[in-house]
Amino acid sequence: MDMGRYLIEAHLREGRSVAELAAAHGVHRSWIYKLLARYRAEGEAGLAPRSKRPHHSPTRISDLFEDEIIKVRKELLDRGFDAGAITIQSHLSRRWSNPPSVATIWRVLKARGFVTPQPHKRPRSSYVRFEADLPNELWQTDVTHVSLHDGRQVEVLNFIDDHSRLCVASKVFVITTSRDVVRTFTKASENWGFPASVLSDNGAIFTASYRNGIAAMESELLARGIEFKHSRPYHPQTCGKVERFHQTMKKFLEKQNPAASTRQLQRQLDRFVQYYNEVRPHRAIKRHTPIEAFEARTKARPRRAGIDVDGYRVRHDKVDDYGSVTLRHESRLHHIGVGRRFARQRVTLLVAGRDIRILDETNRFIRRLTLDPTRDYQRQR
Repeated sequence: MDMGRYLIEAHLREGRSVAELAAAHGVHRSWIYKLLARYRAEGEAGLAPRSKRPHHSPTRISDLFEDEIIKVRKELLDRGFDAGAITIQSHLSRRWSNPPSVATIWRVLKARGFVTPQPHKRPRSSYVRFEADLPNELWQTDVTHVSLHDGRQVEVLNFIDDHSRLCVASKVFVITTSRDVVRTFTKASENWGFPASVLSDNGAIFTASYRNGIAAMESELLARGIEFKHSRPYHPQTCGKVERFHQTMKKFLEKQNPAASTRQLQRQLDRFVQYYNEVRPHRAIKRHTPIEAFEARTKARPRRAGIDVDGYRVRHDKVDDYGSVTLRHESRLHHIGVGRRFARQRVTLLVAGRDIRILDETNRFIRRLTLDPTRDYQRQR
């Protein structure tokens, strides 16, 4: 028996006064009088515990807004886009002059069973974040894999501006080569401006430092005075922004019909990048779109003078059994014919850009040529 029922029974059966019962049990007299009124009106049912929820809430949103929130949520999910409360609020602000707040939208999604609170999730305030101060101060780049309709794996190369999160390039390749990276970077720079620095992992298409060489991307950036940075091995968090972009991109692709070709996949990516850059609000940049954040500030530029990395080199090599030596130019290996009569002899290559002179062990001139970068084998004329 709860206290309310006990107090009513004591008052009616024993004739004890309301004031006496209130003082003895530490309750207010008005509560006992309220219980008496309910008991006389409804009988035993009037003494049952009742909800403290108010009968009317002036700040509660209308059913129209609730239905609109759920409609926008489903539309975004069906299209493979982000459908969080911030994004929904941004879309509603284009339709209504006074849309619900982000907190209200979240509560509606929670009440309708669309989201589940995660009280044990690590708070965002505990993360140590880095963000470039200006657009084009730093670009992040990385490659991820995507499956086509027939199960074939292709690669997608992405470039992201660190400050604004703007996707400056997203290109599909069957296998991404170092030359593909350079072409994509150059095209993106023509559209958005050259960055002051670029950040990538230690993949072979980005760097050749681990094999004591220079990759095409490294050569391109050195020539333009752009600083090239690399993440620590097995530490993808350094390139976290482009890694997070991969997740958003793949979430969109999962909702599309699997592409049958790289060309069809590229069209899907182009649609996604347009929405991501110009429509989708980004939480990390105060709910602005990436294009808004990119255009809001002055653009950074390369701070260093360019270096002629294909300038002067001296290389010692040995002629192979077929009468040729090898030379790497812009991360591409070229074979240079000098003749079978020099097979297994030591030679010296004097390299000045694409102008190459080859000398034998006695420093006698063997061959001079201008390297053709489009040919793997430089035949003798």
